[in-house]
This record gives sequence, structure tokens and C-alpha cells, in this order.
Amino acid sequence: MAQRDSRPRAGVTRRRFLGAAGAAGLILISGSPVWARPKRGGTTGRPRVTHGVQSGDVGLRGGVVWARADRPARMIVEVSPTESFRRVRRYRGPVATPQTDLTARLELRGLPPGEEVFYRVRFEDEERPGRVGEAVAGRFRTAPGRGRDVSFVWGGDTAGQGWGINPDFGGMKIYETMLREEPDFFVHSGDNIYADNPLEERVVLPDGTVWRNVVTEEKAKVAETLDEFRGNYRYNLMDENLRRFNAAVPTFAQWDDHEVLNNWYPGEVLEDPRYTVKDVDVLAARARRAFREYLPLRRRGEIFRKISYGPSLEVFFLDLRTYRGPNTTNDQPVRSELTELFGERQLRWIKRELKTSRATWKVIASDLPVGLVVPDGAAFEAVANARPGTPLGRELEVADLLSFMKRERIRNTVWLTADVHYTAAHRYEPSRAAFRDFDPFWEFVSGPLHAGTFGPNELDPTFGPQVVFQRAADYPNQPPSDGLQFYGHAAIDGDTGVMTVSLKDLRGETLHSVELEPAR
Repeated sequence: MAQRDSRPRAGVTRRRFLGAAGAAGLILISGSPVWARPKRGGTTGRPRVTHGVQSGDVGLRGGVVWARADRPARMIVEVSPTESFRRVRRYRGPVATPQTDLTARLELRGLPPGEEVFYRVRFEDEERPGRVGEAVAGRFRTAPGRGRDVSFVWGGDTAGQGWGINPDFGGMKIYETMLREEPDFFVHSGDNIYADNPLEERVVLPDGTVWRNVVTEEKAKVAETLDEFRGNYRYNLMDENLRRFNAAVPTFAQWDDHEVLNNWYPGEVLEDPRYTVKDVDVLAARARRAFREYLPLRRRGEIFRKISYGPSLEVFFLDLRTYRGPNTTNDQPVRSELTELFGERQLRWIKRELKTSRATWKVIASDLPVGLVVPDGAAFEAVANARPGTPLGRELEVADLLSFMKRERIRNTVWLTADVHYTAAHRYEPSRAAFRDFDPFWEFVSGPLHAGTFGPNELDPTFGPQVVFQRAADYPNQPPSDGLQFYGHAAIDGDTGVMTVSLKDLRGETLHSVELEPAR
């Protein structure tokens, strides 16, 4: 942004999980199957998990499991159909090394669709094989192979604008609130960290009380080195609410600007005196590496990607950072390198994937809003340019995509985003628009999760948006302790296909809700 500073648990069928054998747990050791019970390990002098466990990018038959060790060690993942771990399937994962800041991930495959999966991670000492540390457990649910209820939460913006972990406040409490929803997964819409927002130990609030931050060495300055970017992720994982959430809810992550720095674009050269490294491409490369090391994404591939979550839902994650042109006045009448936001390859990708999708709902997870004006000084950061009339600048790519979706009769699309640090529901209608070659659609905005609250922003009329609901700050950079922290919740009925989208606050109270009937 322009910085203005309950699901019921389904029973698990062991036969489906373990296959036809259905007996004790299968342990995979160098490719040779051995049937055995899981080993018990102590903790003294043994490698340990330092920052909890995470899962992510969960699909029909698998997902990614992540953890970090306290020393070079091999990741061991045990998977079970029951929370007791009476029988397990064991996977020998990669070695966590200093080259990955001791993080490791393993892509699990061959799991049953639509079932709850319990896993636990431990590390085996590389220097002393067989010396295994204490396990840390988590769980996730694979995507359904046929119709059932699906729910998920989304939001963005964690630990920004000077608001870090405050033990007096209870830490990042919204993650505990979202956990009570028992969602199938969580879409983090970007700004997973604020690499450009150092923390101070004390912040005096308008009422005279003091917000007290936990501050680490890496969070005391802007991130420039690889370890400083990594340290921003380690900082967030110090929060108990976030670690509990990560252990129970898969995260589907995308990035926005603050994973690097505010409003960045490729090729930018900084004038900010806080930075000794002025080349943003150098900073972005380090930031991207830390992002991929610390979040449970698939090991290979782009940040833009599709995740299928059963017959009712596919989520299309955009990357509106990597391929963009510079921030300009955003009023060019013809597409060029200056107007790029998706980039040609990503634009071709999402058109192809939307056209071939057979899911009832196609959710477009965007790290930037479509119609909200997000200024960057005299330039513009997002899509809109605050000019009524025909599309110009970056609006040209969005107009192209919307026209394609209408022409190909791609129905039931919903746009989700965060970025602007308040929550809103927008309805886009061609009858109100200057550009009319598109079908009506909804855009839902929610955040911040744990950062300063701002807004509301101006709406650009080019695509005919209307504010149906919004809740924003009473004053700029309102602290989390004022309660104006927001997330979104979406629930799809497995029988009717109706999607109910709700905008919620820090306490989990519904501020606004919309029922969306699927077009047939």
C-alpha cells in the first residue's frame, strides 16, 4: 500500500489413508518400506524445532509441511490418520542447512482427498544419525474429491506501521480469532512482513498509554541483508497466536510490497537515506529468497499459481510485483512496458486457467485492489489512476482480462484482496462504468491483520464500483489495540454451492455478510 502511516471434523477412514494394507504405519527409509511403530525421542542435546510448524498449498492429495531447526539436521515428518499417532507413515525429508537459514519443507503426496491429516515434525542430527529431537505436531485437511462444505479466511498486513508483538495486548490476537473459525485454509494476501518498518520498544498512544513492542536486532532497522529479511519472518513466528494458527490451518501465501519495501517496483533506485543498498532489484532478490524459505509454498514454480480445493473452488494467486513496470502517472493510452502489472506471461496464464477451470467458484486472490486509488506520491501504486473515463495505464490489462472473462463466459468469479488496511465490499457493475465490456463482479477487501488501520480510499469509477460496505480508521495508523483489525471469511455450501462472504473484526464479530448464488 501507499504507506500513510465451526467446521466439524470429519472421520478419517484408515483404510483409505494407508491403502489396502491398512495395518501399521509405513516408514519409508531410503525408499525401502518397513512396518513399525513410531520411535520415541528425548530432547536433551537433540535438534529441536524452533518456530513451530506450518502447512501450505494443500490440494486434493497432498500439501507442503514446513519447520525450522536449531542446527543442521534432517527433517523427519510423520503422518497419521488420527491425532494419537498410533500408526504413522514416515517421510525422510531434506536437511535443514545454514544455506536455507535452517528451514526445511517437504511436499507430501499420496494422501487421501477430503480427510483430516495429522502430522508431526522432528529433526535428526546430521552429525549423530539416529539422534532425533522432540516432535511438534500440526494438522490440515486435504481438498475434497466431491462436494462438501468448504470455508476459508483471508487477510493481509502483519506487524506493520510500528505495531509489533505486544505481550501486554496478547500478541497478534487476530490469528487466534481466525483459528476459532476452523477454516480449511488461510489466504495471506500479502505484506506477510514489514521489512521496511522498524520497531521501537515504546509507542505512546493518543490516550497517553504505551504500546510496548518486543524488538529483535533485525526489527530495529530496515531489512537490507538476507539475514535481516529472514529475521522479519522469525520475528512474526515468535508470536504464540500465529504459531498455534500455523499448526492448525494451512497458509496459501502471496506477497505484496512490504516483503521488500513500500511500493517497490523492478528497476527502482532508492533515495531513502535509511538504506545503504539502493538497488531495489538486489533487495527484492534477497526478500524473495526469504519469502520462499519461510512460507510453506511448493519448492518450485512462480508465486502466481492456482490451487484447486475440490469441485466447488479454485483459487488463483496473482503476483502483481515481479512483472510490473514503474509507478507513474498511470495514464498511458496504449499498453507498453510502462503499463505492465500482470505482465504478458502471467496474463496469458490466468486467462488459460480461468477458461479451463471447472470449479463452481473462481476466487482471484489479488495483492492489489482493482478500483481503489492507491497513490505513491504523484504517481500511482495499484490499478486505478483516479481518472474517470476509459481505461488508461495499468487499467488496460485489467480491462483486457475482464473482457476476456465475459467473452469466454467465465462465471462466478470473486476478487479478494487486502493492502489498504481497512475492510470493504465493492460491487462492480458495467451499467455504472465508463468501460462496460465485462460482467458484474464482487471485490472484498480485508485487513489489516496486525498493523496500522487507515482508509477509506477513493474509488475510481472506470469499472463502475460501488461501496456496499466499508469500515475504516477513525484516524491514520490506528493501533491494533483499538480493535479495528479485520479479516474475511468465505463459506461454500456443499449442497447448494452458495458462497457466503463475511467481513469480520478482531473479536470475530460479523460486520457485513453477502450470500452469492452461483450462476449455472
